[in-house]
Amino acid sequence: MIRTGEPRRLGVSASEARLRFEAEERETGSGPGRRLLTVDGDPAFELSFWCGTCPFLFRRLETARGSPSLSLSLQNVRDRLTGPLDGPDDGGVIDAFGALLPEGEYLPMLLGVEPRLVLPGQKDDYFAGEQVATWGFDQFWGLPEYPHTPYYRTFETAVDASAHLYEFVVPMVPPTVNTREGVEEYAALMSRGTVPTAVAVSTLDVCEPAVGMPDDHYGHWGLTHFLLDGHHKVEAAATTGRPVRLLSLLALGEGLSEPEDSARLPALRARPRSPRAT
Repeated sequence: MIRTGEPRRLGVSASEARLRFEAEERETGSGPGRRLLTVDGDPAFELSFWCGTCPFLFRRLETARGSPSLSLSLQNVRDRLTGPLDGPDDGGVIDAFGALLPEGEYLPMLLGVEPRLVLPGQKDDYFAGEQVATWGFDQFWGLPEYPHTPYYRTFETAVDASAHLYEFVVPMVPPTVNTREGVEEYAALMSRGTVPTAVAVSTLDVCEPAVGMPDDHYGHWGLTHFLLDGHHKVEAAATTGRPVRLLSLLALGEGLSEPEDSARLPALRARPRSPRAT
């Protein structure tokens, strides 16, 4: 399931936004350093390096605090998300969560997802599997990239013969922080047929290794949803094997992708799930 709205101007000034996309400056002045997602001024996640030929990445940092949706001012909107949204702009939800974000262009997408919880280094870990097949191990550590967080895999499909789309839902706080009562409450709702809605700000990074890398050479389109709200819902869905809806606010100016790449996402996301043929 996917329903999309029109791109919208959302957000507040950088000084007021609780969540921001930033690039560190290198001390040598030779170009931008790490790409970061910050929450309340603190670096929360390191993102794919700006060059586009480095491996796709999201990595939780030690300074990560948590989800910015904990403000009581959003409680009335969050109550509406206990059930399914009918469209990507139902009940002013976009405007409410947009107030957490930096001013920019965002594409609303309402997605149906069936999340699978993945632990780094274990079964289905993208970073130890598909990414290693293309980029190999980190040249310094001799190990796969390590995201420092459990995460959810939800969808993948072929972009074309030379690229594949991988979708991830990344919690701002690890599932171990979720209360068992909260997870069980949503699991019970889902067992009665309710499909609750989570909210995320999202980025699209298109990464492709430089010429001369391993034989399994193709482009990796990483669609990453950073949860703003719905941590208990997504864990409950993963635990029970049930679907959840995800309102994605795709930040059009913040990913390593071109406008025409983002424009293809609705059609790609509407395709049947398909693992990459090797």
